[in-house]
Amino acid sequence: MPARPATLSTRSAWHDVPRLQVRQFAATAMAEAPELAEEILREIRREYPHLPVVLDESGEPMALVGIRRAIEVFVQHLENSDYSSGRPTVPPGVFQEFGRGEGLGGRSLDSLQAIYRMGVRLAWRRFADIGQRVEIPPPAMYELVDAGYEYLDGLVDQSVRGYAEAAARQAGERLRLQRRLMELIFAEHHRGDPADALTERAARIGWPLPEKVAVGVLLRPAREAVAPAVGQGVLLDMEYEQPRMVVPEPDAAGRPELLHRALAGWAGAIGPPVPLADAGKSLRWAEAAVGLMERGLLPAGEVLHCTEHTEALVLLQPEELIDDLALRCLAPLTHCGPTHGRRLAETLLAWLETRGGAPEVAARLGVHPQTVRYRLRQIRELWGAEIDDPDRRFELELVLRAQRLRGTLGQTRGRGGT
Repeated sequence: MPARPATLSTRSAWHDVPRLQVRQFAATAMAEAPELAEEILREIRREYPHLPVVLDESGEPMALVGIRRAIEVFVQHLENSDYSSGRPTVPPGVFQEFGRGEGLGGRSLDSLQAIYRMGVRLAWRRFADIGQRVEIPPPAMYELVDAGYEYLDGLVDQSVRGYAEAAARQAGERLRLQRRLMELIFAEHHRGDPADALTERAARIGWPLPEKVAVGVLLRPAREAVAPAVGQGVLLDMEYEQPRMVVPEPDAAGRPELLHRALAGWAGAIGPPVPLADAGKSLRWAEAAVGLMERGLLPAGEVLHCTEHTEALVLLQPEELIDDLALRCLAPLTHCGPTHGRRLAETLLAWLETRGGAPEVAARLGVHPQTVRYRLRQIRELWGAEIDDPDRRFELELVLRAQRLRGTLGQTRGRGGT
């Protein structure tokens, strides 16, 4: 509502009204305040029949008490003001409670402000009638209109405060319920029937249970980063050091694009789509991917999808097992020297991947075929007949791929390197 002129300033038509007429106006308005309050409440109920009726301790409608008290405070200000005290003091509490009730009832502030404006119009009609009876000059009554709307601004301010408190309380309660729901989704074992528990908790926040979910783990771009606008259907918990989210039906039309836009500027990983009951597995893969990102083994600065980095996640996760296997499988290279051993390992991996001859391996490595033939002869001398065993070849390829992912082997031309 736009700002209005200061109430009854020292240079005003109302200031020039004789004090006797001001007292007559105030006395009449005060006497008619209870009737006026009932009239206003009656019209409000007629226009807004679905508004709840809340009673105070004495059994009287709180709305009626608030309207009557607001009228009385305004009239008292007109009678007792020294014409320099500005806006009258709004009755504390009642109008905050009105705003709080609107917020808890899920209604907008627009309807509440419309109700207030209706009240001011009805009050003005009654005051205009009283003004005519006690012969208040029209210019002074016009100022009274501005004073009334300025007073309304104060009532709205209090209601907005109450509305904001209710909204914050509801948001906090929803986040609490959402966090408990996510904890249950991630839990591997539930008491009783997990489906019933999930259904009950999901219903409390209006979250339809999906058939499939993908769980994301995020890295904050800044300590005080605002939560990304991932959409109402996505569960997001910002309380973790690394925020978590549950994406329902991750492959649904438009969902990937929406998440991509919402997570711009964020980094992290989204686990594979899984049935709702297996959400904990998707979470573990997302956590594993984030761990590899933090170590520089997966691309940083973006939100990755685990399904696009399966090889890295499978080969780099069980580090102790892979390292132990590498010690055993690559033992023949121990005495070759670091540089020559690495070149033999790269050649061996290219040969295992291509299953081709020297020309194919040479093209993959970007070296001369004769160099490859020389290295392959050395490889066969080092491993002997074991190099022809399918199980041993599989183990060798496994550990060598893992080393390449860690950056200890060079990239081949077939994989984007030189």
